[in-house]
Amino acid sequence: MSSTQLNKSEWSGYFDRVSKAINGEQAEIEVASLALGNQIEANWLPLYGITYDPKSDVLEVVLEGLDHLIHRPLTVYVEADADGLSSMLVNDGDTQQLVRFRKPLQLHS
Repeated sequence: MSSTQLNKSEWSGYFDRVSKAINGEQAEIEVASLALGNQIEANWLPLYGITYDPKSDVLEVVLEGLDHLIHRPLTVYVEADADGLSSMLVNDGDTQQLVRFRKPLQLHS
């Protein structure tokens, strides 16, 4: 499995493709920071979409019952292989947020 850093200019289009590939999949969100330690924010909830709005500089992960917002993300790394996208790691400077997908998402161009 390889980890790739996405360029910020790619985020909107990339997450549009991710949202199209979701198809009822589940995700888990783990948040880690010096102030909070490591915490599970969402434990295998149905995933509805992931979007990035460059105007407000917010990455949004929408799960059943949870709208997880990441303000001013600095970096996004994705873990993918031939089976698809398995996770993404977002760093906003103070906090790292790991989104894992129960089954790899098959992204189409």
